[in-house]
Amino acid sequence: MRTIWLSFLLYTAVAAASGQALAGETRARQILDRFEHANQWRDHVMVAAHRAGSMQAGKTLYAENSIAAVEGSIAMGAEIVEVDIRRSKDGEFVVMHDSWLDRTTTCKGEVVMYTLAELKTCRLVVEGTGAATSETVSTLHEMLMATRNRILINLDNKLDVGALPGMIAVARGLGMAEQVIVKENLWNSQRISTVKAAMETIGGGFQFMPIIADDAVHDAGFAGTVDRAFSPRAIELINWRAGAETLTETGGPLFSTRMRAAAVRGNWHIWADTYAIANKPGGFLAGGRGDELAVQASLPRESWGFWADRGATIIQTDEPKAAIDWLAANGFRVPYADEARPVEPANTASIN
Repeated sequence: MRTIWLSFLLYTAVAAASGQALAGETRARQILDRFEHANQWRDHVMVAAHRAGSMQAGKTLYAENSIAAVEGSIAMGAEIVEVDIRRSKDGEFVVMHDSWLDRTTTCKGEVVMYTLAELKTCRLVVEGTGAATSETVSTLHEMLMATRNRILINLDNKLDVGALPGMIAVARGLGMAEQVIVKENLWNSQRISTVKAAMETIGGGFQFMPIIADDAVHDAGFAGTVDRAFSPRAIELINWRAGAETLTETGGPLFSTRMRAAAVRGNWHIWADTYAIANKPGGFLAGGRGDELAVQASLPRESWGFWADRGATIIQTDEPKAAIDWLAANGFRVPYADEARPVEPANTASIN
């Protein structure tokens, strides 16, 4: 009995120490643990906020790609913010989706025609309302500083592959390269070789995520080739919806049983995209099962639930708050160390 009791005390002490260590980790470190160990977290769906997460319930609350949007996404519990990277006239990396400034700022013209100093006079605007904010165009350095140790950041490279080493160098200078996810489209062996060569020039210490779309890749086996080339922690899969065809019933050839098995073998996440693209059919990247279906049609089960059921453990969305709330309420989220756990239902049955 004494041995059992001592063993119990030792176990309790170790568990308490482990819990304290986990609670003491930065939020980004806790998220990174789940990102890097997909097979240990298949019961948790991470949420990536598209263009930093500017929308809630179909309404734009923040300027896209803004630090204010990042703060909102962190506050609601998103794990990843996605932002878009371009260059100024004088070669500085800046955060901007379009090649032109007209839609998202108070300035006009091409981003590349403005120096950084000139871009700093351009105030970000809230799309839809046109309201100018006090925030100006951010540099990559400023955006990384806003996310450092708080949330992972996905850099959507709007330049060529050759720009990636410079982006990672900025993150390395801040000691946060491992918190950065970069990605490139892959569709055949030649493209794999080209991107692999670029990745090798950068070295390690950051997250590379391949993108595979079913307009060019029709065999889930291609993911195995990609896995062997890059050993990624996540692969972004796209089920195109080019026209007004009915909603996908299966998720297409990439969201298949075979793909889910490949993800488990490779210990990587399946990343699905449900965000909207202007002037494209609803759910353009998600077989029609996008944010429009979840929010406007009030059918989240047919959107976020559909992709979670098909193995997606990361969903990129324009509606991070609604997605997090629905996923948590339906058993697809596991609380972090610094989050409250759901109250256990009362057990009214007697055990006597």
